[in-house]
Amino acid sequence: MRIFKLALVLGAVLALPSMAQAQADGVERLTNLLEPLESYSADFEQQILDGSGQRLQKVEGHMWLSRPGKFHWEVDAPYQQVVVSDGDKVYLYDPDLQQVSIRPLDTRVTHTPALLLSGSAEALTENYEVTSRQESGLETFTLIPKSPDTLFESLELTFEDDRLEGLEMEDSTGQRTAINFDDIDVNDDISASRFEFEIPDGADVIREGG
Repeated sequence: MRIFKLALVLGAVLALPSMAQAQADGVERLTNLLEPLESYSADFEQQILDGSGQRLQKVEGHMWLSRPGKFHWEVDAPYQQVVVSDGDKVYLYDPDLQQVSIRPLDTRVTHTPALLLSGSAEALTENYEVTSRQESGLETFTLIPKSPDTLFESLELTFEDDRLEGLEMEDSTGQRTAINFDDIDVNDDISASRFEFEIPDGADVIREGG
């Protein structure tokens, strides 16, 4: 389930007197990085860490994303799982259970972090406090949701050479999920069929939320 929440998804500490300017600068800079993004695909390594930093799980796979609201997140064995959004509905397929869950795409960016890649400055300012820092050639943005009704307490996006390289999310229990991307392709053509899901023969289907 945690993998599913993250699919719906693709820190900065600044002096308090400059916080308002940092928020404005962070939003503008992050928007400038995200707006040109039309599609994105990459291998990923995802680690789930407890509050003390101990690793609870590690998975690998590949993801594809296309604006607006389409993504395909595929986790390799032994935790094989496929999550596909066609921009309207989200399909979660568990091959081991031969089960498909279908639910409407939640377009709230606080519930679907992957939608942040739409690059909407209005959505960022309405839903998040945004700050940033630069260190060792990396530029990291921290997003703190303004609403308590969210999947996470904080979300970090890390860029290198203006390209998204990593994502880290922390939830209310202190657990962190860190995702590193590799073999990245930006704005390459991705077949529309990549964001279509055909229910396998014999699979159990669970429909949620209409």
